[in-house]
Amino acid sequence: MAKKHIAIAAVAVSALLLAGCSSGGGGSADGPPSGEITVLTNRTDLIKSKVYDGYVAEFNKIYPDVTVKLQGITDYEGEVTTRLSTKSYGDVLGIPNSVTPDQLPQFFEPLGETASLSDTYRFLNDKSFDGTQYGMPTFGNASGILYNKRIWKEAGVTTIPTTPEEFIADLKLIKENTDAIPYYTNYKDGWPLSSWQGAQGFSGDPAVVADRDASDAPWTEDSEQYVTDSLLFDVVHDGLSEPDPLTTAWEGSKTLIATGEAASAVLGSWAIVQFQAAAIDAGADPADIGYMPFPYQKDGKFHSNISGDFNNAVNVNSKNKVAARAWVDWFTAKSTFAADSGALSSLKTAANPSTLDDFTEADVQYVELDAAKKPSLDSDIYNKAEIDLFGSIYRQKLVDIARGAADGDKKSYFADLNKRWAEAKSEVES
Repeated sequence: MAKKHIAIAAVAVSALLLAGCSSGGGGSADGPPSGEITVLTNRTDLIKSKVYDGYVAEFNKIYPDVTVKLQGITDYEGEVTTRLSTKSYGDVLGIPNSVTPDQLPQFFEPLGETASLSDTYRFLNDKSFDGTQYGMPTFGNASGILYNKRIWKEAGVTTIPTTPEEFIADLKLIKENTDAIPYYTNYKDGWPLSSWQGAQGFSGDPAVVADRDASDAPWTEDSEQYVTDSLLFDVVHDGLSEPDPLTTAWEGSKTLIATGEAASAVLGSWAIVQFQAAAIDAGADPADIGYMPFPYQKDGKFHSNISGDFNNAVNVNSKNKVAARAWVDWFTAKSTFAADSGALSSLKTAANPSTLDDFTEADVQYVELDAAKKPSLDSDIYNKAEIDLFGSIYRQKLVDIARGAADGDKKSYFADLNKRWAEAKSEVES
């Protein structure tokens, strides 16, 4: 889901780099996988619905001697980040967004050379460091805006907005002509706000991260960072979001948009099937759930950044790395998880999912961001600046300023962000 890096506080795990697999408590480096492994996941919903049990059953058809224990974690980022300061964080886990590229070798077993794996898989850059792969993407997401087609049509909107100004105008039509909340921030849960950062690349520039890191003032008009945060500010400032962001609820937002009580939210394409399911549960039409690109065109074309979602990895301290690696490889290449999620498969040979038919119709061009030449530079800068680009704190403050609950305005806040960024960049580069 939302991804990337927030600084890990007080993590004191020494680096353990192992050249090969060791079995410890189960299996052997030369024998078939066996023994017990614990798999951590943020998908508590799939554990509750027993869907994950089905994956385990399929895995056991190939590896009958492996016992898989599933552990669903609701506050995945917070709890797993804390557990990284110990050796007890399962055998297989989705890499928390808090882990920066240079920290990957501390916590996770190397899975091979990224260059070799890239012949078969995509979305690898995010969890690669110095040419070595430490995580395998469970699936890939496109970036865009989830919306209720029925509400937008009832409001009188007949075409997809191509500029931020058109998007604001369309939300105003929704406010004027329907009873729906035009935009839902999911402010209280926080993490959905990082989806705005996940939309980077909407200009079609695969070097957008390098461009940001080369700038002393990313929040300058016409830059992607400015366009992104300026649009969120304007949505809230113009009264087009929920009246009380302190009471938003992620699970509830699915039903709100599915039934048309709310009209839109910036989210990765992974959310489409979840909102369609919410529509069915609420007796609404799942066909009302649409997905539009970020309102920005370059040379008359929409663009969407596609990238990996959570990456499965093997705990470098695992006592059963053979079985753990078997699960990672099977889940990536053989499970139906990506298809069931309506997501882009990590396999290069896989077809695009029907959930992105809206993008096909709009001729959206996919963009994979360039691999960073200095893998930790971006996170080093924003961690030093204390601007959690892929977190929630600085965008929650943005929302607070926009709604009049905090001092300042767009100009003053962006000036402060630019100042902190420039100072941090100077320190990191010195």
